Amino acid sequence: MPIKILEIMAKFIFLVASLSMFGLLTPLSAQQLIGNYADKIVWPSAYLPSESKFFVHNEIDINASPEVVWHILIDALQWETWYEGAKQVTFDQTNGTTLGSQTVFQWQTMGLQFQTTIQAFEPNRYLAWESRKKSIQGYHIWLILPTEFGCTVITQESQNGWLTFLEKIFQPNKLKKMHDRWLYGLKKKAEATTFNSHNQ
Repeated sequence: MPIKILEIMAKFIFLVASLSMFGLLTPLSAQQLIGNYADKIVWPSAYLPSESKFFVHNEIDINASPEVVWHILIDALQWETWYEGAKQVTFDQTNGTTLGSQTVFQWQTMGLQFQTTIQAFEPNRYLAWESRKKSIQGYHIWLILPTEFGCTVITQESQNGWLTFLEKIFQPNKLKKMHDRWLYGLKKKAEATTFNSHNQ
């Protein structure tokens, strides 16, 4: 039995080494990942995309004002009504129903339970939070930029921790797909809110 386990481990290590050799586990440069928003986003040194273990970038154009988008985004207790990746959101402080500059909240996402703390809060423009577990730590930002027809919403997440190693191998695209759904849900809700307000 020990020999069999060693064989499995050897095959696993060989697989990881092969993926790295062909660039499948090699992170892109920070500029490639962040795009044109590097000067608008402030990363803590521990979460610099160029040095973190895992990073995703998503963005979407929304035909709604930054104010409408922001109001929906900070209404965290309602996330699970329009985004499947957020479950059981609760605030540690009971005096408030939306995110604020000092909010700490508990929630379940990607199948894991997290405690999350707001790190940056600029109404209608910029939101950032840190989520921590022993196995994985993440820093998630939301950037809202006005456009001619509404706004562009950029969301990026940088992660560290040993669990990111398994994430790269077994679920390399899951987080990006979930964030795409989050943005699409935000777009759908914001544009519906704008349409309804214009037709009242």
